[in-house]
Amino acid sequence: DRSVSRGLGDVYKRQTFFWYNGAEYTLLENIMTIFEELKARGLIFQTTDEEALVKAFEEGPVSYYTGYDPTADSLHLGHLVAILTSRRLQLAGHKPYALVGGATGLIGDPSFKDAERSLQTKETVEGWVEKIQGQLSRFLDFENGDNKAVMVNNYDWFGSVSFIDFLRDVGKYFTVNYMMSKESVKKRIETGISYTEFAYQIMQGYDFYELNDKYGVTLQIGGSDQWGNMTAGTELLRRKADKSGHVITVPLITDSTGKKFGKSEGNAVWLDATKTTPYEMYQFWLNVMDDDAVRFLKIFTFLSLEEIEEIGKEFDQARHQRLAQKVLAREVVTLVHGKEAYEQAVHITEQLFAGNLKALSARDLKVALNGVPTYEISADENLNIVELLVNAKISPSKRQAREDVQNGAIYINGERVQDLDYTLSDADKIDNEITVIRRGKKKNFVLTY
Repeated sequence: DRSVSRGLGDVYKRQTFFWYNGAEYTLLENIMTIFEELKARGLIFQTTDEEALVKAFEEGPVSYYTGYDPTADSLHLGHLVAILTSRRLQLAGHKPYALVGGATGLIGDPSFKDAERSLQTKETVEGWVEKIQGQLSRFLDFENGDNKAVMVNNYDWFGSVSFIDFLRDVGKYFTVNYMMSKESVKKRIETGISYTEFAYQIMQGYDFYELNDKYGVTLQIGGSDQWGNMTAGTELLRRKADKSGHVITVPLITDSTGKKFGKSEGNAVWLDATKTTPYEMYQFWLNVMDDDAVRFLKIFTFLSLEEIEEIGKEFDQARHQRLAQKVLAREVVTLVHGKEAYEQAVHITEQLFAGNLKALSARDLKVALNGVPTYEISADENLNIVELLVNAKISPSKRQAREDVQNGAIYINGERVQDLDYTLSDADKIDNEITVIRRGKKKNFVLTY
């Protein structure tokens, strides 16, 4: 009885030989190909030619790319879907190219936007490119193996091409009718679209052509809203080079109410810890809806499908314990920010839940209470609790402040205060920096000194 590995694109298939009554038999056990796993995880939304793509995976390493336009100084969870899909393919032996659009970021993608993007300066975009490249380097392996990742910037080829050359060598392969047929353009025709954004799809198409020409890239991965731009690349490859290219789109992730993760939705969870702290990211995952938790485990973690299935069974038996959310929060925060940041987020959460604020440092509390109302107490202020509540706009009036104190609705650093003459002392200053006042069950306020 012996097992052998199959080809690179078939890393999930095992072949077992065995003898029975003097004859050799072969048993093929189809565990799962990488493409099948992506499907099982809900990561395949569209493909150009699935049969041809599956064959390409089976025949050997596929060079592929995913593009990220620097429209801000950080990527967010919406981008993480494509990033982790790229990482899964790299782990299966395929070679990733991470493209940060220093050129396309100067233009702006019109896809499914209601209005023209604000153009940024070249200096701003260059700074954003550098930050995004740093973030991508945490998720893909750029150091090891024949399939180590390669970072590219499309400004490297667009920066030197002239407008006339681009129109002659690229623009002639696209008809206006073809460009206007794209859904991303159709939606903007009525409200108006500039030539700048109208031409964006040609630029993205040319990215695919350049990467194919320079590095043999034959597959592009991106969000489902990019389908029109991505197929512009396969069209250019076909017309200009008589070659075939492949496209995989991953779904735009929404919760069970239809709300999507994305900067434009105003609810972005950023990958930059200074924009969304690890604690805030931990809380985000901890509070996802029950109906989404197991699905998100498949999309955002590297736990095996078998492990996730077991977690799902245990989760369904006692959903109030939120096992799936806790595992999701652990896996994603650790993946994005590291084990230490995850452990700090858990510590803050546990102490806040217990009301044990004095067990936390001022740094921890500032992280946990980021964005809550803040009031700076001057050195000469010596107010009793009622006056303080009014000055800090915690209670709207002295009458209400007195009622809040007497009714036990006011807590200082987690401890209830019901003395109307109570005055803050040095003992109330955590690390001599802040005091936390809570009104009721959930309304927190931070006093600084």
